Amino acid sequence: MFSSNGSTAGPSNKKQKLTSSSVSSASVSSKAVSSATNFGLQPLNSIPFSLSAFIESLTDDQKRLLKLEYETMGKSWLKLLKDEIKKSYFTSLKEFLWGEGVKGPDDSAKSLKIYPAPKNIYAWSNFTPLGKVKVVIIGQDPYHGAGQAHGLSFSVPPNVSVPPSLKNIYTEIQAEYPEFVPPKHGNLTVWAENGVLMLNTCLTVRAGSPGSHSNHGWEQFTDKVVDVVDRYGGANLPSVKADDKTGHGRGVVFLAWGAWAAKRVAKLSKNKHLILTSAHPSPFSAHKGFLGNGHFKKANDWLEQRYGKDGCVDWCRLDAVI
Repeated sequence: MFSSNGSTAGPSNKKQKLTSSSVSSASVSSKAVSSATNFGLQPLNSIPFSLSAFIESLTDDQKRLLKLEYETMGKSWLKLLKDEIKKSYFTSLKEFLWGEGVKGPDDSAKSLKIYPAPKNIYAWSNFTPLGKVKVVIIGQDPYHGAGQAHGLSFSVPPNVSVPPSLKNIYTEIQAEYPEFVPPKHGNLTVWAENGVLMLNTCLTVRAGSPGSHSNHGWEQFTDKVVDVVDRYGGANLPSVKADDKTGHGRGVVFLAWGAWAAKRVAKLSKNKHLILTSAHPSPFSAHKGFLGNGHFKKANDWLEQRYGKDGCVDWCRLDAVI
């Protein structure tokens, strides 16, 4: 297991050599993939959703438990996850978090020692609308140190020291794009705004206690998030073919670093998506297959084939958001 702050190693080098084949296997016609995958699937933008009607449908207890979700989750995601958050496993998760002190975005104690702050738990869903997802970077736990986690995997707020795993990510980007100058900050918000979904598998953690909120329901929920991306990720991205229909997911890039992340994407179609796996960027494992994996250029090569130049990610642009 690993966390976005780099706690353990990933798969062996032998397994990493299989990664390069993913690019060619994923370069099939997006038209063929979409026709097989999206049959009967309603276009994203035509799915109706009324926030007020959803809130009205909740019981009083559900309104108490799900206030954080319906007030802070991005609406493009909420309309696809509204039934999921009403399931018993999720309300049990929310009861657990309530006991930990995580309530609504504004009524949680200021001294709360759960990270990130409640208002930032779903930050990934606001910075990266579902229809604009190009790339998914999967982490595990949020950072468990004070002031580090802000709802995006691997990222930290401005004025926080760059974590070791992120330093290795910067090193790899510079190897692939020599013009890249690693910034002195670790804020990746610009990536998120450019279509990179930075999703931790577990969305909260107790201060100083990695893995403390694992196995309470977050994993099942974020598996559903990945399922939603599988169906609708990138639905509103431009098309390079006139007969490609927007409104359905036509494939995205998954960057799964470490054994834990690889398991989260193991069942996804390699014909529809580009799935790149390697060791985790943690200092404990980066030299076992992460450094030199070429993932950032491979991602852009695939995105350009599928969505044109506008579909690429400017990995070198990392302006800090103040």
